[in-house]
Amino acid sequence: MLYQSSTLKVSLEDNIAHLQFDRQQSAINKFDRQTLNEFEQALDIISATKNIHGLLLSSSKDSFIVGADITEFLALFAEEDAQLYHWLEGANVIFNKLEDLPFPTVAAIHGYALGGGCEAVLATDFRVASDSARIGLPETKLGIIPGFGGTVRMPRLLGLDNALELITTAKECRADEALSLGLVDAVVSAEQLIDSARSLLQLAINQDIDWQQRRQQKQTPLPLSSLEQTMAFTVAKGLVYAKAGKHYPAPMAALNAIEKSAACTREQALINEHQAFISVAKTPAAQSLIRLFLNDQYVKSLAKKFSAKGSKTAHAAVIGAGIMGGGIAYQSASKKVPVVMKDIADSAIELGLSEASKLLGKQLERGKITADKMATVLNAIHPSLSYQAIGNSDVVVEAVVENPKVKATVLAEVEQHVAETAVITSNTSTISINQLAQALQKPERFCGMHFFNPVHRMPLVEVIKSNKTSEATVATVVGYATQMGKTAIVVNDCPGFFVNRVLFPYFAGFCQLLADGADFQQIDKVMEKTFGWPMGPAYLLDVVGIDTAHHAQQVMAEGFPERMAVTYEDAIHKLFSAGHYGQKTKQGFYQYSLDKRGKLAKTPAVNALELFKPSDKQFSDDEIIARMMIPMINETILCLDEGIIQSPAEADVALIYGLGFPPFRGGVFSYLEQMGLGNYLDWAAAFAHLGPLYQVPSSVHARIEQQQSFYHGA
Repeated sequence: MLYQSSTLKVSLEDNIAHLQFDRQQSAINKFDRQTLNEFEQALDIISATKNIHGLLLSSSKDSFIVGADITEFLALFAEEDAQLYHWLEGANVIFNKLEDLPFPTVAAIHGYALGGGCEAVLATDFRVASDSARIGLPETKLGIIPGFGGTVRMPRLLGLDNALELITTAKECRADEALSLGLVDAVVSAEQLIDSARSLLQLAINQDIDWQQRRQQKQTPLPLSSLEQTMAFTVAKGLVYAKAGKHYPAPMAALNAIEKSAACTREQALINEHQAFISVAKTPAAQSLIRLFLNDQYVKSLAKKFSAKGSKTAHAAVIGAGIMGGGIAYQSASKKVPVVMKDIADSAIELGLSEASKLLGKQLERGKITADKMATVLNAIHPSLSYQAIGNSDVVVEAVVENPKVKATVLAEVEQHVAETAVITSNTSTISINQLAQALQKPERFCGMHFFNPVHRMPLVEVIKSNKTSEATVATVVGYATQMGKTAIVVNDCPGFFVNRVLFPYFAGFCQLLADGADFQQIDKVMEKTFGWPMGPAYLLDVVGIDTAHHAQQVMAEGFPERMAVTYEDAIHKLFSAGHYGQKTKQGFYQYSLDKRGKLAKTPAVNALELFKPSDKQFSDDEIIARMMIPMINETILCLDEGIIQSPAEADVALIYGLGFPPFRGGVFSYLEQMGLGNYLDWAAAFAHLGPLYQVPSSVHARIEQQQSFYHGA
């Protein structure tokens, strides 16, 4: 053994050094500070050892390197610019040492080579991938840019257009895509990977292929005329801004760094990359997106712990077909969990199957699945009009109409037809799980399983515990949600649970703004374009359904009369009374019709313009944001205080995955973290006169006194 440490080892055989990343007591390799230091030590020893003719880079894990250690980022980015620059400079010295070795180098890539892992293989002369490899630079998803030479080497290796697309969109390439782009030189089976990489390395050692020319290509300016560069970057800037917008600065920062370095040597280009990296690393967007990544990892770790205590779901059932039931059945079947879809009417069964077929058909059209795959998924959905079909189900999801009496009746019937070990759940958005549990003889095996519409797109599932739900039940349902590819967050029962409970104060703020003379179109524009929601509140209400919102609003008012009782005829009630329910009736705040491309288009509804005529009063963007967001923020804090949600991390992930809270703001608690609790108190105080929803919870004052924030010192 030429070198061995806790993160990698180097062996020598037939004058070829083999460096294997092999992080001890871990399932993955990552570039934390320790690994980088030991990587440099290994390269120094390799460089100083005589009679080495080539270097093979590989991993002993199922993946090559999944990237840098994100857990180090928030502390690292809080350092002074000079320290951050020193870290980047030091890391790139290491990668340059790899690229500058006096003999050819080949990377053997299995599994993920992302971020720093991708940048490491870009520093080698050649790359061989197994057919399961996934390679890419996902940094812009975290609000940063590649910092270990990715913006320098990738454009010179792949060409400008391909590199710009991969870097600015943070795309991961499958092995076949990587081969077609020139990101790898060969794709082989996992069993052949090391032998094939050695064979390629031997060809380079024998001078049968020009490894020095390949290396020089990555270290010199891009081979484009000034006119070609101008055209390419001008087009790219338009595309990047159209997709990323003003709230996500990293993609444009990466593009600008590449443009600035187009005519530079490697050394100057790396300096440009360092400077661009620092410019985005300290932005609020980067802080929020990195925290979101860490929160997501935390939530997934909780789900993994829960799942380990439950039973795996081999067969499932959905009671109540239709669009929602069909969506749940599709999601289960598409993730290889066979599902019975039971209803009392053939028409509902047909609607549910149609929904699943439609979703699969769209994937087939886009080339995402084959016809065989489509058939396999559809065959895993078993329609039935009889309860006898659900007898061997491990988990049953009741998804009938949102009516407590109907649901209670159906749940009691389900209990009579399933095994003693089966878990029963209700897909409800508002009805108390404690109330529904009373319909069951064994309430300990019952909980809520709140899916969000459309099921196939929305990543969140709220798993709601009643007072009698067993931990084994929760564990099994979290496991099933995970099997379905969803992010499960466990919450306690209350009106609206967590997501809808914090949503309706937001709607209340909207309705009060309209009552005070604000323009719903202006509010939507501000909340979408300035704050960053995917939909403004008027548009969102139309999508949710005014009738659905009206029902939920009554539930919330009954549950929290001191804050959520509606004491006047608000906008939701007015549209409901007019029978204008939003998209489902083609008219709400907006009216909906199909455009020339067959897509749903919206224009302000005449009725809504008459009902909600703006007054002469002017509302600034800041006032609109404050009046919309303060009620939601306060209610989110109360949910944490009351134990409805267990942690700020879970709350922020639920808001982003369930409601579309702007990811670049990180969720309510990340938003507060950046604002500062003292500043939030001052902000909210200016609107305290608007009523109970604008009163900041007392826990915020306590945290300020104790110098605690929600993510630090709690």
